[in-house]
Amino acid sequence: MSDVAQNDAVFAYPFHVDSHNTQDNNNNNNNNLHQLPLLTVTLKFEEIVYKVKLEGKGGSCWGGGGGSSWGAAANREKTILNGLSGVVFPGEILAMLGPSGSGKTTLLTALGGRLSGKLSGKITYNGQPFSGATKRRTGFVAQDDVLYPHLTVAETLLFTALLRLPSSLTADEKAEAVERVISELGLTRCRNSMIGGPLFRGISGGEKKRVSIGQEMLINPSLLLLDEPTSGLDSTTAMKIITTVKRLAAGGRTIVTTIHQPSSRLYHMFDKVVLLSEGSPIYYGSASNAMDYFSSIGFSTSITINPADLLLDLANGIAPDSKYANEGGENMEQEQKSVKEALISAYEKNISSTLKAELCSLDANNFNNYAKDASKREKRSREEWCTSWWYQFRVLLQRGLKERRYDAFNRLRIFQVISVATLGGLLWWHTPTSHIEDRIALLFFFSVFWGFYPLYNAVFTFPQERTMLIKERSSGMYRLSSYFLARTVGDLPLELALPTAFVFIIYFMGGLDPHPTTFLLSLLIVLYSVLVSQSLGLAFGAILMDVKQATTLASVTTLVFLIAGGYYIQQIPPFIVWLKYLSYSYYCYKLLLGVQYHNGDVYECGKGEFCQVVDFPAVKSVGLDRLWVDVCIMALMLVGYRLIAYLALHRVRLR
Repeated sequence: MSDVAQNDAVFAYPFHVDSHNTQDNNNNNNNNLHQLPLLTVTLKFEEIVYKVKLEGKGGSCWGGGGGSSWGAAANREKTILNGLSGVVFPGEILAMLGPSGSGKTTLLTALGGRLSGKLSGKITYNGQPFSGATKRRTGFVAQDDVLYPHLTVAETLLFTALLRLPSSLTADEKAEAVERVISELGLTRCRNSMIGGPLFRGISGGEKKRVSIGQEMLINPSLLLLDEPTSGLDSTTAMKIITTVKRLAAGGRTIVTTIHQPSSRLYHMFDKVVLLSEGSPIYYGSASNAMDYFSSIGFSTSITINPADLLLDLANGIAPDSKYANEGGENMEQEQKSVKEALISAYEKNISSTLKAELCSLDANNFNNYAKDASKREKRSREEWCTSWWYQFRVLLQRGLKERRYDAFNRLRIFQVISVATLGGLLWWHTPTSHIEDRIALLFFFSVFWGFYPLYNAVFTFPQERTMLIKERSSGMYRLSSYFLARTVGDLPLELALPTAFVFIIYFMGGLDPHPTTFLLSLLIVLYSVLVSQSLGLAFGAILMDVKQATTLASVTTLVFLIAGGYYIQQIPPFIVWLKYLSYSYYCYKLLLGVQYHNGDVYECGKGEFCQVVDFPAVKSVGLDRLWVDVCIMALMLVGYRLIAYLALHRVRLR
């Protein structure tokens, strides 16, 4: 194995321990979470400013002054982060405090290299800008636990390990890494329990949060970013989470976390604190010194209080023992404004200059050796991904099948299809050949039902997995192409099995041509239409990424395709006839007619009178020739719609 591969393997393999020291570590009961990552990271951020445009907000086109205030508002910018600086060393926990909307999550996202837009300032990792190598060493735990509900804890972590750990490790080594994470995070008791979701109960909120942390710990990150890790948890569970994070920091990791309102016990576990008020910093420094600092600038309290409560009051502009604290109105707003201005001014005077000097004293030469090593690794290893495309496809396909094993063939969907097929078979029971109207109606029913049913199911595919896709692609877990193909291939068992059962039931009950070749071709045409319909549904979902909008568009489209499908209207006006050529239902209907009937076939149109099938209006309007052209057109639709869906997914913002 090359030096680069060895380096990558040691880095990626979690809690790597020297084999000669393993026994000693076990004897000393050393926690594996304390093992140092391969490379430690010093995170430094200087004068971070982030602005967003306000499009049509905050103004009225009826405003006075003789001008259009709406137009001014449309070009106005709002400052979300305003001049934030700080540094976090390996082994430290930096907590970002502030009220809702103060910019905590935005700053954390920027530090994780996931923030797009107008960001200015400087963020460095060991003196280097954000890069692919930094991304692979960074763990990011979002506030919401984005997990597949039908996977167990062990399965969730195992699939993460298979995708995020390099191919230089064997499957057994990756499984061993998962077992270590499960043990160290206290997930052994619930390892075989499903994650759970809105419709069924699974593991607890604290256990979900530990699973999310475990997913990031599998890569043994040098830098770990956590967004509100205690949100929605009781104080005891929150304490367990932060204790785990503290142990991770003790292992040499650099940790930054946002937290809304920590208890006193949690607050004293942090090394450093950044306090934000409407995007501006009002304190940066040691967590233990915060109370003394605010006392020194005239904001002391006469009662014993949780430091976090005081800090949050100040960030909201509420001074200790304020006589307006429980009141509203203009006096309260004026006091809040003056308190915030005083705090920002004090920060500029007492902290900002000292902090700038500290950041400047961090000589870039301290990171020279790291920069040289990183440069060599980047040049010698051109691999952007930890695993191959084919490997990612196989793992994602396996994960998709396991995740949807309960949902795919659920009893309700099976009952729905079987009952429709049985009822339809009874209604068209052994339709005689002379009743050509009914036979043609049955064929059109095939094209309509299996043109619309898969479309509406496929519309939900990507909008429902949007958050998961963003999370996993942001961490560089897999290629979009491998995900897209695995996701669509994984749906085929359900998409093809149910229409197959449907055709088997209704085809023979309806008395259609029983010849094996005719039946097989009819089945293949229906399945072909299913794939095309599914493709259009995937495209709608991927383009809009909103279930309500996508289903609305799908309903309008299916209605148009139904009307223009060649059965209801035989003579469409020339100026709008092009609509039927966009309808895959039209091509499916025509192909089914072409399989069932041929030029020269006749039917009994009256007593003792026979007529040509091709002269029947519903057949004549579509014809029985050039069937291979229709097959090719549907092939173009199948490929084109899926290509559109794939390209639309590329537009999903990874943040």
